[in-house]
Amino acid sequence: QVMLVESGGGLVPPGDSLRLSCVLHGRPFRSYSMGWFRQAPGKDREFVAGVNYDGTSTDYTDSVKGRFTISRDDAKNTVYLQMNSLKPEDTAVYYCAAALGYFSDYVPTGQEYGYWGQGTQVTVAS
Repeated sequence: QVMLVESGGGLVPPGDSLRLSCVLHGRPFRSYSMGWFRQAPGKDREFVAGVNYDGTSTDYTDSVKGRFTISRDDAKNTVYLQMNSLKPEDTAVYYCAAALGYFSDYVPTGQEYGYWGQGTQVTVAS
């Protein structure tokens, strides 16, 4: 059984940085592509960033390109989301997700993800 545990959220002023972490428990980490999603109040959940199973491909939503970086450390079963130059519109609950079985340079961005973490709150405000 796969369990995803996120950490690293918090309250920061605009322009600041945060790094989110997500540890996958229960299955071999290299079997999964990993992604980050977010959901702001009153809005649908949206894809933020993804990395393929071996870390050779990444994808980002346009609004975070150049500011956010996703990476994975297979030795630690962990995926990270480094968020720089944060803006108030980045405020949301951020969710880690895992997609099984995509052993290529393809990066899942939606319904492929079958496993989800509990979410961590990120608030960007003065």
